[in-house]
Amino acid sequence: MAAHPRAADVSLETFSRTIQPILIEHCYDCHGDGMKKGEVALNELDPANALQDHALWSKVLRNVRSGLMPPKKKPRLPVADIQKLTDWIKYDAFGLDPANPDPGQVTLRRLNRTEYRNTVRDLMGVDFQVDEEFPPDDTGYGFDNIGDVLTMSPILMEKYVRAAETIVAQAVPTVSRIVRRQSVPGNEFRPTPLPDPAANESESTPSLRRPQGGTLVQSFYEPLNVSHPLDVPMEGDYRLVLNLTVRGAFDFDPGRCRMVLRVDDQVVWQEEFKWQDRKPYQPEITRTWQPGKHSLRLELQPLTPVEDKKTSVELQIASVEVFGPLAPQHWIQPENYSRFFSRDEPPVSATDRIEYAREVMTRFAARAFRRPVDESTANRLATFAEEFYSIPGKRFEEGIARAMVAALASPRFLFRWEKPQPVTDGQTHPLVDEYTLAARLSYFLWSAPPDEELTRLAANGQLRNTLTRQVERIISDKRSEAFVENFVGQWLQVRDLEGIQIDAQTVLARDSGTDRLMERNRKRFRELRDIPDEQLTPAQQKEINEIRAGFRRRTRGPTVELNRPLREAMRRETEMMFDHVMRQDLSVTELLDSNYTFLNEPLAKHYGVAGVKGNTMQRVVLPADSPRGSLLTHGSVLIVTSNPTRTSPVKRGLFVLDNILGIPPPPPPAAVPALEESEKAISDHEPTIKEVLEAHRNSPLCASCHDRMDPLGFALENFNALAMWRDQERGQKIETPGQLITGESFADIRELKRILARDRRADFHRCLTEKLLTYALGRGLEYHDIESIDQIVARLEDNGGRFSALLTGIIHSAPFQRTRRASDHLSSLTPEPGTPLSKE
Repeated sequence: MAAHPRAADVSLETFSRTIQPILIEHCYDCHGDGMKKGEVALNELDPANALQDHALWSKVLRNVRSGLMPPKKKPRLPVADIQKLTDWIKYDAFGLDPANPDPGQVTLRRLNRTEYRNTVRDLMGVDFQVDEEFPPDDTGYGFDNIGDVLTMSPILMEKYVRAAETIVAQAVPTVSRIVRRQSVPGNEFRPTPLPDPAANESESTPSLRRPQGGTLVQSFYEPLNVSHPLDVPMEGDYRLVLNLTVRGAFDFDPGRCRMVLRVDDQVVWQEEFKWQDRKPYQPEITRTWQPGKHSLRLELQPLTPVEDKKTSVELQIASVEVFGPLAPQHWIQPENYSRFFSRDEPPVSATDRIEYAREVMTRFAARAFRRPVDESTANRLATFAEEFYSIPGKRFEEGIARAMVAALASPRFLFRWEKPQPVTDGQTHPLVDEYTLAARLSYFLWSAPPDEELTRLAANGQLRNTLTRQVERIISDKRSEAFVENFVGQWLQVRDLEGIQIDAQTVLARDSGTDRLMERNRKRFRELRDIPDEQLTPAQQKEINEIRAGFRRRTRGPTVELNRPLREAMRRETEMMFDHVMRQDLSVTELLDSNYTFLNEPLAKHYGVAGVKGNTMQRVVLPADSPRGSLLTHGSVLIVTSNPTRTSPVKRGLFVLDNILGIPPPPPPAAVPALEESEKAISDHEPTIKEVLEAHRNSPLCASCHDRMDPLGFALENFNALAMWRDQERGQKIETPGQLITGESFADIRELKRILARDRRADFHRCLTEKLLTYALGRGLEYHDIESIDQIVARLEDNGGRFSALLTGIIHSAPFQRTRRASDHLSSLTPEPGTPLSKE
């Protein structure tokens, strides 16, 4: 391997002496001497500009390494020539230095919706519903955390400001002391008197309904008598608040009832209610209590005979809240007060208050911005808080809350601001500082900000020295489930599973060979249905009846419902497989070929796997001859690569090329006809999808790409669009033997799995490395990343493909550890840290 990039004149001399003879012998048949396949003519290259065509040499390197070039009918390149060509492309054409790989350009990254939600959760303790408040993030290179596409529009900025106000209002207390509060949800009240132990509750109170959400619902026409014990901690005055809502049907109902509250069997409040449309009531009662056990009892007394009922009207009892003791000496700190404030009460003097504001905001801003803040930023935020709490009638905590809104709407919070360490002598590419490294690590594996331990290590300059141990800790943390969900969901597209529409009836009809008949009957039924009844002839009426009878016969037969729980199980199967390989530190090729998978009973029945019981997802060892045991045979992958009414070998083949082998074909030409056009040309029988595709790719324009995709897709044809196993399509036996474009032959999916995991292992290692590195960096990969990718892949190969080698290889790589820039460019793009965006 070359030790350093060579000078241009040396590189050109090497090209003429060493590389060009290889190209003439092995490439010019298709890309020289008048041939220009793929619009590439290597003999027309201008030697002076050849080194600058990075896109061309990237394609050459990828195609040669994967075995796509030379084509399978041509002599293969000797290993020594592949190495010469690889070294020249990397160290001459690209000018890469293996001892100092180019880390690439840092991209300013906005937090995507998932990262924003998790960051707000960790910082503020609020689960903010980003899916409802923010538009979906754009995606690039297959992922939604790519800096280039995470733009910031004025409308989105307004949404962030409003979100900051909502979050702070929900999380930050604006007083230092409040009255104690106990809340008894309505559905925790129990029948009074207590039912006989031998009788169940539903028999003693048949009308009692306890829907989710804590609310007890009772009809005006049925009596209610329920109670709940209450522990009173100390003597004093207490305030009781009932949270009730009268909910009537749209049409008026004459029902009336009386609601009674008893405390220790004494009536303390009662009121009559009549029909209303969702009208809330909050009656308040004050009581003086001694410490000890007391009881609350609710009674509903119907006042209208049930015979007079016309529609419906009911009383919804959300809760009974108990506040007290009301005396100020018994008040307590609000929930979350200590999360944001370090003292029980703010100071009295103006000087002490501004100093305390600076202390509070320094600590908060450091967590929000994920690095320490300078004195100027802390002063600016403290002054902003002071301007608000100094207004007559405003409290110190309210001023702090306003400053926190400004911090959460700051670019320093919304964007991943990164800084390099000072450049040392001989350093071409500086290391990122440890706060940047901590954020890169936590957002990569948690989609969340650094925790206290990562921040502490970064502050002490010890994170880089303990990186491997920290990666192990992060992976063992429950928050790493976000990595599995977000990376796997986008790499394998299983995040899209719930939105995929599959017509189960048509899919099953196609398997049995009745789909065309069913479609003709549907079309004919629609035509006959549009004819007025009085104009139907007896023959037409008979035809309608026969079609309806056929519909009924089909609905009485075996049915498959691709419902939400089944889809969820399919998605979890894929996530759990990846999670298992990651946490058990297995070879990543187990993702392609294994003797187990993760199923629950409904999914196992769908797959035809016996012996699985219960709804809990579990590791299942598969029978020896099972075709399952691979990401490619998971229901999630099979469905997202299908069409609504049939399988799609093209989609499935493209999926394998793009996401498993890393050699996607070029986009199809614009003039390519739809597959259904080829199907129309076959009229003597019901064609299988394989026959249709063979007719479709008779065109040379189509053949070059379909020769790559179709064999891979056909290998999966035994799985229909519902991911169920089948032996026939349209009454004909499904044939799955095929050959990869690189020459390997297989009989079925079982052999293809082994070929991908064994013979094409290096391709999968490279593809997975590229996908994961793209996700980790938040940017697309460039030619200069090839050296870093090669080093990670070599690490994988040397360690038996273990997942830990992949993960640590990425985290220790130059693109993850370093940056091109030696100065912070963010200051020219955004306001200074902590600058309030608005004082309104």
